[in-house]
Amino acid sequence: MSGRPTYDPLFLFIGGAWIAAEGRAASPVVDPATGETIGAVPLAGPDDLDRALEAAWKGFAAWRAVPAFERGKLLRRAAELIRARAEASAVQLTLEEGKLLAEARQEVAAAADIFDWFAEEGRRAYGRVIPARAEASRFTVQREPVGPMAAFTPWNFPATGPARKIAASLAAGCSCIIKPAEETPATALAIARALDEAGLPKGVLNVVFGDPAAVSAHLIASPVIRKISFTGSTRVGRLLGALAADGVKRTTLELGGHAPVIVFEDADLDRAVSLALAAKFRNAGQVCTSPTRFYLHETLHDRFVEAFAAGAQAMTVGDGLAAESRMGPLANPRRLSAMEALVDDALRTGASLAAGGRRVGDQGFFWRPTVLADTPASARIMNEEPFGPIIVTQAFDDLDAVVAEANRLPFGLAAYAFTRSLSTATAISERLESGMVGLNTFTITVPETPFGGVKQSGHGREGGLEGLDAYLVAKLVSQM
Repeated sequence: MSGRPTYDPLFLFIGGAWIAAEGRAASPVVDPATGETIGAVPLAGPDDLDRALEAAWKGFAAWRAVPAFERGKLLRRAAELIRARAEASAVQLTLEEGKLLAEARQEVAAAADIFDWFAEEGRRAYGRVIPARAEASRFTVQREPVGPMAAFTPWNFPATGPARKIAASLAAGCSCIIKPAEETPATALAIARALDEAGLPKGVLNVVFGDPAAVSAHLIASPVIRKISFTGSTRVGRLLGALAADGVKRTTLELGGHAPVIVFEDADLDRAVSLALAAKFRNAGQVCTSPTRFYLHETLHDRFVEAFAAGAQAMTVGDGLAAESRMGPLANPRRLSAMEALVDDALRTGASLAAGGRRVGDQGFFWRPTVLADTPASARIMNEEPFGPIIVTQAFDDLDAVVAEANRLPFGLAAYAFTRSLSTATAISERLESGMVGLNTFTITVPETPFGGVKQSGHGREGGLEGLDAYLVAKLVSQM
């Protein structure tokens, strides 16, 4: 496709040095809108990882000694640089991940907000004094950084994913080695460059790419690393959790979801449809909190499906850089294959196709927004997170039954409900097994709120004061 913007050169960032491929192996970066290779990211070898570990250890010694007030000033400077370059970063993000340019702009702006939030919250890592039991004695609790941490982020949010982990760890006084997704490297590198230019000491942040299994095993096994933070699939989360357990290392795991949406009989149907269309097809449904399993009261099930399907069919699918597009491509060909398999299985098990269900064109990785109505619980898509632009629906008429169905899966990241009843809203928020619940809204994530799940959706939280706590340890000092 001619006339497309230029993709930035790619590097490793170790010990404050920007390192090009220089004979290393490299992995191609593909534009999801065209299917064409637009760059090659250098892959770190064992020697590179050892240098990153040494740099992180030295960086931690220096950074933890910097007062929280001064750390905050530097993080705010980085946030200002991210905002100043937001348009260029958004274009890079769309080129490598595919989402709409408007969504990319919002994500880059959110990344800057995350740095601002943790810049301030890092100044509030308060300790406490505990009343002593004897005269002339004293108990104090000090909160200190846990140490160098290893972070692993996926491809679907190339800006906010790394920002959450980097900002929180640096605000707490930790150093960080982060391995962003090899498919979307430029956005994370732009964040690292902003921090570097803001004056971050060398080695406090290191950015590496490479074979995911090899990199994670190498870093987690090192005695330098004291904490692991991972966002991705439950399958990989289990593997990294086992590696961390071998070294008794702290973990934050934000894993898969399969968000239910319960629309009660008294809900504002038009509002629920409008909000659901925007939330479901954001980033082509490649969002861990994306609403997917729609449980609709039997009195409004068919009306909801009809209205939602009409909205899905009217949606313009196209290049994320095109102003007329309302949904961009899937990020990679693996997602196309997954959509095809899940839709075929659902139709075989008895679901009805109300909209979409097929690929768009033969260039790039585009998929039509899809609605599968009356989908049986036995269908794979009712049990596996689709991570794409598909919703499935079932009708219900009993509160206990729909709660049981919503909670049936081993996941519990996000859940949603729509009702005008305060008592129903209170009851459903208490009964849903989920780390986050949206009532009459799909907006559940801002920098000051905790983000994370329960059950096999992981443990620990990112964002909010809980996100800072994840990088701090409590030390008791007893003095006589």
